[in-house]
Amino acid sequence: MFRKSELIDAIATKNRGLFATPTDRVAIQRAIARLEDCNPTPNPLESPDLQGIWRLLYTTSTELLGIDRLPLYRLGQIYQCIDTEAQRIYNLAEVEGPPLLEGLVSVSATFTPVSRQRVTVGFERGVFGLQRALGYENPRQFIQKLQAQAKLPLWQGIDFRINRDRQSGWLEVTYLDPTLRIGRGNEGNLFVLQKAA
Repeated sequence: MFRKSELIDAIATKNRGLFATPTDRVAIQRAIARLEDCNPTPNPLESPDLQGIWRLLYTTSTELLGIDRLPLYRLGQIYQCIDTEAQRIYNLAEVEGPPLLEGLVSVSATFTPVSRQRVTVGFERGVFGLQRALGYENPRQFIQKLQAQAKLPLWQGIDFRINRDRQSGWLEVTYLDPTLRIGRGNEGNLFVLQKAA
């Protein structure tokens, strides 16, 4: 599909949005809107394609991109796991740093469908620390660890509860196919994600 390849080409060299100029962002938003117009999945929340681990290709979220501003550290891969059966979302950001000091930031939330495309999201738990101390190998393994342990010991990392009444929002799936997903958030942020292998 031409519109899909047009978007992939537009974001390919933008490092998830870190390298996007204001002109780039306008062009990317237009490419996203054109692709959303031909969304093949009108009921994305009911699609089995939604389930799984997604890797972030592009975002306008300054909160996520701001992780790249930490001294001596750079933003690595960002993943989002959607568990449709349990209605849970897990966000993981790998943080590249000096050898043996690579970091990880993780946030988990529950979601509730409110329309065919939109869910409300209530954030519940945050975890951050060094990948080595957390025993991080890959997103799937770490999510299984979070599911098995209600709270990680302090020596592994900082594991804290989030007040879901104060930290909530919504996310709308505006495009979904078996390999690509586009979402829009309540703060006006755009997200383009690719299904992880």
